[in-house]
Amino acid sequence: MKRFGAAMTLPVQAPYRLDLTADALRRLASNAVDVVGADGTLYRALQDRRDTEVLAVRAAGNGAIEVRATGRDAERWLPAVARMLGTQVDLTRWYARVQLIPWLAPLASALRGLKPPRYPTLWEALAHSILFQQISIHAAAAIMRRVVERLGTTVALDAVRCVAFPPPRRWLDASDAVLREAGISANKIAHLRSAASAVVEGSIDERELERLNTQDAALRLCTIRGIGPWSASVVLLRGMGRLDTFPLRDSGVARSLALISGEAHVDQDALLEELGDVRGMLYYHLLLGRMRNLAPR
Repeated sequence: MKRFGAAMTLPVQAPYRLDLTADALRRLASNAVDVVGADGTLYRALQDRRDTEVLAVRAAGNGAIEVRATGRDAERWLPAVARMLGTQVDLTRWYARVQLIPWLAPLASALRGLKPPRYPTLWEALAHSILFQQISIHAAAAIMRRVVERLGTTVALDAVRCVAFPPPRRWLDASDAVLREAGISANKIAHLRSAASAVVEGSIDERELERLNTQDAALRLCTIRGIGPWSASVVLLRGMGRLDTFPLRDSGVARSLALISGEAHVDQDALLEELGDVRGMLYYHLLLGRMRNLAPR
């Protein structure tokens, strides 16, 4: 029977709010992979070659978060937690630049402490970027939940139930019928298999992408079937923490931008130019701004 080990402390760079960062990571409460308990603790099941373990993360105060994990050698999960929750990301430039944008400054103040979350693996970022293409976030999240529950490993601990995001091999081994039953179109099944094969075979590698600048990394990602400029920017932002990118031509972003700014026609190009190499934080602020109903009244 699994049980949590001793608490470990992970330092964070202030300002930091776990609740905001966890919300940006999970997006919707229907997320079966990132689970938030009634007390605000974030639970996540992670897998490696040894086993599938459950992690529990909660705010600890004094510039730190507390991490507990099941299984042995729990310290091996700390880098993944730091990656997922942006614990050491310096947002000094973001806070300086938003002060020059009257409608954005109040939103940034309300969400102060939000850090850019990242998926723990490149594959998870690729899968989300493909599955969320051209459909509403709610529809995509419902499909993702169904397929994750069919293919992922479920771990129950006390009152918590987490599903580990299925690795690429599980998506390749799954039949088309199983994926179609979850609601995935034939076209997206082909694209997901293409991306999964690229990861399994090593033709796309995160270490290789890390060595490239953002523009070249986007071009490299676009060599994968089903990954276009929008998907590549989502992978780079949500999967690799590249804050100098922003998903353009996103209808949801456009609606959020109009709603949060209070203007029907914001010059998006001028706005992104003004935000410079931290423009990716705008994506998370618009996401939480709509989730938390922070539009100006």
